[in-house]
Amino acid sequence: MTTPQKSLPLQGQVAVVTGGGKGLGRAFALHLAERGAAVVVNNRNRTVDADGRGPADHVVAEIEAAGGRAVANYGDVAVTATATALVQDALTHFGRLDVLVTSAAITGLEMFHKTTEASFRTVLDVNVVGTALVAAAASAVMREAGHGRVVMIASTAGLHGELAAAAYAASKGAVIALARTAAHEGASKGVLTNVLLPYATTQMTEQGMDPQHADRMRSELVAPVVGALADPACTLNGQVVVAAGSGLRVADAVEGGTVTFPPGPLSPAALTDLLARSRAGEPHTYTHARAAFQSLATDLKELS
Repeated sequence: MTTPQKSLPLQGQVAVVTGGGKGLGRAFALHLAERGAAVVVNNRNRTVDADGRGPADHVVAEIEAAGGRAVANYGDVAVTATATALVQDALTHFGRLDVLVTSAAITGLEMFHKTTEASFRTVLDVNVVGTALVAAAASAVMREAGHGRVVMIASTAGLHGELAAAAYAASKGAVIALARTAAHEGASKGVLTNVLLPYATTQMTEQGMDPQHADRMRSELVAPVVGALADPACTLNGQVVVAAGSGLRVADAVEGGTVTFPPGPLSPAALTDLLARSRAGEPHTYTHARAAFQSLATDLKELS
C-alpha cells in the first residue's frame, strides 16, 4: 500500500516574493516553495549569466528542480506597472494570490549631511514606494478573496536609526508604519499583515557584518519566520518581529506614562524631568494612532 504524502502547510497557496533572486528574498522564496507554495520570484535583471538568465531565473530553476512550481518576474518594483504585472503573473500562472513578501530593497549608504535629493529619492522609491505599490495591488486581490498574508521586510534601522544610512533607515521606518496601517485596514477582510526585521549576511550587509557572526546570520535561518507568518493558519496581525539566526524578538511602538506640565515656557531641565517621569510610568502600546490619541486625551481629562 502506498503511504499518502503528508500535506504541506502552504500546499495550494500562491506567493509573490519581491527581491527574490538573491539574499533574503531568495531564502524566502525557496522556503515558501518547500512549504508547498507556488512562487512568483521577482528580481530586477541587473546582471545575467552567459545564457541570459538572471537571479530570478536561477531561483525558479532551484524550485522546479526540487519539484516545486515557480515563475520569474523581472520588473522594477518602483515602477507602477510592476505591481500590476506581479499580481497578474500569480493569477495567470497559478490562478490565485495568497501570500506577498516584499523583500526588494536597496541601501544607498552615505552620511546624512552629504545626502543628495536624487540618492534619497532613489532609496525611498524602491524601499517605500515599491513596497507600497506591490502591497496595495496584492491587497486588493486578497481583500476580494477574503484571505491573504502579507509580510513586509523592514530593518531595525527603521526602529533605531543607522549611521551613514539615513535614507535607508527612513525608508524602513516608513515600511514599519505602512505594515501596521495595512494590518489595521485589512483585518476585517481576512488580509493579515506583519513586518519582519531580519539580520542576515547578504550581498547588502556582508561588508558591515562582523565575521564572527556571519555564519550564524545566514539568510535561510530566518526564512521559517516568513513561512509561519504566511501560513493560512496564522492569525498574527500587525506584529513587528526582529529575527537573526535562530532567535527572534518582538518589537513595538511604545509610549510611556502621561504626565502634565503647566502653561507657559518650559525649561530644558523641566522637560528632561517630565520625560524621565513618563518613561518611569506604565508603558502603552496601540494598534493605531487614533487609539493612542484617545488614550492620551482620556488621561489628560482625568489628570486635569
